[in-house]
Amino acid sequence: MEIKEIYCSNCKKKLGTYNEKYFSDARLNEIIVHNHAKCIREGHDVIILRP
Repeated sequence: MEIKEIYCSNCKKKLGTYNEKYFSDARLNEIIVHNHAKCIREGHDVIILRP
């Protein structure tokens, strides 16, 4: 199973783990904008990792 993680490099936290089969990069970007807006407003770097 291929997974992708949403990670905040400033907080050093994993914000979520998603299955690559069901979530495209575009969908993950939407999730970041809607669910992790607090980190973005604070100027943190939120990135998508493929461990």
